[in-house]
Amino acid sequence: MFTGLVKDTGEILRIEGSGEVTVEILPSSNCFPLEVGASISCSGICLTVVSITEDHTFTATLSEETMRITAAGTWMVGRRLNLESSLKVGDEMGGHVVSGHIDGIAKAIAAKKSGNSTVWEFEMPLKLTRFVAPKGSITLDGVSLTVNSIHGNRFTANIIPHTAGTTHFSTLKSGDLLNLEIDMVARYVARLMEVKA
Repeated sequence: MFTGLVKDTGEILRIEGSGEVTVEILPSSNCFPLEVGASISCSGICLTVVSITEDHTFTATLSEETMRITAAGTWMVGRRLNLESSLKVGDEMGGHVVSGHIDGIAKAIAAKKSGNSTVWEFEMPLKLTRFVAPKGSITLDGVSLTVNSIHGNRFTANIIPHTAGTTHFSTLKSGDLLNLEIDMVARYVARLMEVKA
């Protein structure tokens, strides 16, 4: 489990394989916690650390299913990923509960300035719109965000300067694809409503 509060970014150094893919990632900080077998959110995808090098890089494997349902198929060498280590018992819950299981792919549409912040508009799959509500939580590329507004299958969210500075959102551009995870509470409420009906 994660909080959606990104602790670091990492650069993809190597991508190998087709179908099942291995990526090698270099965290920006040598202080980023790494341990073989640990779960790490890599731009929202919960991955397992397979190996660690002396240079503080780590590798992780993405299954064919992960490549199919996430935006990882667009990753290239040199791309920056948002990184967060898994939540430990007793850690502060500053964002919201994030599982690292991706529900769909969102597309960045357009941005406009709002004071020192940037308001981004995103497009999501139609099937996910019923899980998204104004002032509710959503996770994009591992970042916990608050939904400002929603119209059809598009929603807006504020990116404050701190978030832009600690994530790869500082380089976000129109057309970029992002991993989207809906709020876990919304998922279960919707399921309960289906069962009740």
